[in-house]
Amino acid sequence: MGFLRIRTTVDERPGRLASLAAALAEKGGNILGLSVQSNTDGTVDEFVADIPAGPEAVREALEAAGGRQVQVVAATAHELTDEPTRALLLASRLRAMPWRLPELLGELLRADDARWVYGSDMSDLPDPTLLTVPVAPRRSIRLRRADLPFTLTEAARAASFVRLAQPAPQPVGGDRVVKLSDGTETQIRPLTRLYREAVRDLHDRCSPEARRFRYFTAMPALPPRAFDRLCDRSRGNSLVAGHDGQVIAMANLMFTPDPGIAEMAFLVEDRWQGMGLGAALARMVVSEARDLGFAEVRASLLADNVRMRRLLTSLGATLGYTEDPGVVEARLAVGALVAACPS
Repeated sequence: MGFLRIRTTVDERPGRLASLAAALAEKGGNILGLSVQSNTDGTVDEFVADIPAGPEAVREALEAAGGRQVQVVAATAHELTDEPTRALLLASRLRAMPWRLPELLGELLRADDARWVYGSDMSDLPDPTLLTVPVAPRRSIRLRRADLPFTLTEAARAASFVRLAQPAPQPVGGDRVVKLSDGTETQIRPLTRLYREAVRDLHDRCSPEARRFRYFTAMPALPPRAFDRLCDRSRGNSLVAGHDGQVIAMANLMFTPDPGIAEMAFLVEDRWQGMGLGAALARMVVSEARDLGFAEVRASLLADNVRMRRLLTSLGATLGYTEDPGVVEARLAVGALVAACPS
């Protein structure tokens, strides 16, 4: 048959990639390219393979090996270029010709069509073959690709690419100021080990319910090992909000082994809740995830945590129940928030 681009959704488990590769090998396939992407239904493995079998035979083989939503389309040798190199070259062209943003974005994602949309036409449609990428408050680019639905990873790539055509943001220092609804100003700083005692005091001042919403148990204090993990930049990025010499809130972005996915969590002292601090921290955490290259941010929360549910849905998160009926999982696509999140 020749070159094929193959996508399949898989469950994250040991050996799943080996099973798919073995299925392709049984059909005489030689894998020439591989990428792992996150999506709403799970992890997507994408292969480019030189394989004599036809698309239908390949699809059946991968489904038998555990693949779901298998899609097989024709590819060419031109698609075997190194993807990071190709993206960097397109970025260079965009910097030189920003007015060609739709065309170059379409080339980046191998879309069939890419065009500007405005105002009410910007709303997302229930069609996975369409991707709307915000550029400005009332201006977006809509991409169409008939053969392969867009993934969350591709949406994050598109959002990052669009930023290259926009004015450079003002440099952000280590401290940021957030003005709350009552006019109070709080300082947002990266969490370091210098804040060990201040974070301990934060836990002491929080009610058992506030701690239960954060840790699923009324944890009276954060164990030293857990605090050290939150300060470890190889495990994630954490922020603290300060006012009048005290830490009044903490936000955590934690890396996960799932490709393209990070987790976030918050603890806000009771008397500072409902004043916009949690929303500001959430946007900062999502912005950090975006700048680190994640496609999705997730949060696990107790079903009776009404305030956090409202906050996350206001940011565009979708909520779903887990195997534990008392726990809800919120999923937030990073690419969809680029226009709303501060740089």
